[in-house]
Amino acid sequence: MLKEEIAGMTTGYTVNAPQWVTTFTKAPEFKSFYKTVSGNEGNKCNYPTRLDLYGCGCFHDCSYCYAKSLLNFRGLWHPDNPSVSRTDKVGRKICKLERGTVVRLGGMTDCFQPCEAVYRETYKAIQNLNRQGVHYLIVTKSSMVADDIYIRLMDRKLAHIQISVTSTDDTLSRTFEKACPPSARIKAIEKLQEQGFDVSVRLSPFIPQFIDFRVLNSIRCDKILVEFLRVNTWVKQWFDIDYSEYTLKHAGYNHLQLERKIEYLNKISGFRKISVCEDVDSHFQYWKKNVNYSPNDCCNLRI
Repeated sequence: MLKEEIAGMTTGYTVNAPQWVTTFTKAPEFKSFYKTVSGNEGNKCNYPTRLDLYGCGCFHDCSYCYAKSLLNFRGLWHPDNPSVSRTDKVGRKICKLERGTVVRLGGMTDCFQPCEAVYRETYKAIQNLNRQGVHYLIVTKSSMVADDIYIRLMDRKLAHIQISVTSTDDTLSRTFEKACPPSARIKAIEKLQEQGFDVSVRLSPFIPQFIDFRVLNSIRCDKILVEFLRVNTWVKQWFDIDYSEYTLKHAGYNHLQLERKIEYLNKISGFRKISVCEDVDSHFQYWKKNVNYSPNDCCNLRI
């Protein structure tokens, strides 16, 4: 990628590029970039294998982030200076992946957080994944994925993109996450849809009080994936909302009861294909049987 292309990237962030360079130049190497998740989450997820190109912190630093809650108390969360994977190591790992398989880009951190404009590790990983014929599921809160340089890079047969929207209010979103404004993310979703990519709105976490459903249901996109908020002690400390409805305890988190989830889900009406990503076992079975467009794949990828 040319330097002038990097300089022309439309990131949607209010932080300027020179500050990123100063902040991230001495970032340590991220060694644990490849992992297949097991346990409760891995057993439900169709795509448990992840490539985290950045780790041990994410610039977005979302107040509700479960990754932050797992790493912060161990002193491993550094949002202003995330670790960066080494291109050569990531390339060697990708060369060993089987053609036609799927990896997720971004599990513990966002693969399109601002430092991507400096290091381009996601860009280089996608180049290698294209050559290897491996599908990549991109999960991001950034509009950067829809910049023209990535539009030209991504293979429409291999790229699957989920852009998270947590609020329809740009001002409100700034109070709990440092990601680019939701309005910019929505524009990115619609651009990717128009360009023929396999793209979904990822309502994650879905907090109904933060959503104007007229705005949400007017997004020009075929697919939406819903993931309800799950709450632990750390999230409660960082994220100031009313938790009185989160009365169901499961796997170390508090959740909404299924009846409330169904009630809130019924407010979503503007999409041809809807799916729910779920942590609670009994709820997972309900969505699989009654709601999810593709019962055996809640991500509903076009493969």
